[in-house]
Amino acid sequence: MVTILDGGLSNALEARGHDVSGALWTARLLDESPEEIAAVHRAYFAAGADVATTAGYQASVPGFVEAGMTQTYATELLRRSVRVAREVAEEAPGRLVAASIGPYGAYLADGSEYRGRYGVSAATLRDFHAPRLALLETEDPDLIAVETIPDVEEAEVLVDLLDDIGLPVWFSYSCTGTRTRADQPLADALALAAGIRSVVAVGVNCCDPADVPAAIQLATATGEPAVVYPNTGETYADGAWTGTPHFRPGEALSWARSGAAYVGGCCRVGPAEIALIAAEMDHLKGE
Repeated sequence: MVTILDGGLSNALEARGHDVSGALWTARLLDESPEEIAAVHRAYFAAGADVATTAGYQASVPGFVEAGMTQTYATELLRRSVRVAREVAEEAPGRLVAASIGPYGAYLADGSEYRGRYGVSAATLRDFHAPRLALLETEDPDLIAVETIPDVEEAEVLVDLLDDIGLPVWFSYSCTGTRTRADQPLADALALAAGIRSVVAVGVNCCDPADVPAAIQLATATGEPAVVYPNTGETYADGAWTGTPHFRPGEALSWARSGAAYVGGCCRVGPAEIALIAAEMDHLKGE
């Protein structure tokens, strides 16, 4: 059985007229318009998604505090990311909430989430991620979605922290070809993530769709199912997306047949594409 993930949150919010530029990105709407985040979750569920991925990717207490919020309110906003998704998920049975954990580079908001190798110590990364994981765990999401991790150094810290959390985890890297964005072998990175005790899948996201088949092969070689949700194949640089989109929802069927247990889309992939993926997954029924 394939679990259908949602698509990009930022593009869906932009389609609803919101400006998500700035250091907080989509997390800003947790303060200003949480009902709009709920509307996007609802749209993806209506399209056929099984999972709402929360607006927690760029959300952190330090990030909110640096934006001028109190520590108490910053903590509330991080928890709210799960609560908003949960309220929508409970509108129908069987829907899941995945609490998003983005990389340290997302908090830096300087593009380093696509490069890794931040030049900080493992202790700094641990001090950043541990409190966020602990807060999100108190809201009882169904899953922890560790997303767009660019390098093994950050993954090593996260793997240690996630071993102390009893929630199911999918662990997803950003990649170029069969290398992480920090130019490490993706096979080694996936093997590391597969060692998490509660892992349910390892894989890639926010990558070119062309990179997905090889990533599935490497992910399933670890003995774990694959999770894949690429972007449209465009390139993000200097605050803008360029290039020609070449995301093909029809390819999702071959991804699932190759061992992907969690399939969806990332940046620039919207409800329309998720609906097409859901339609493709119908072909698996009865096989």
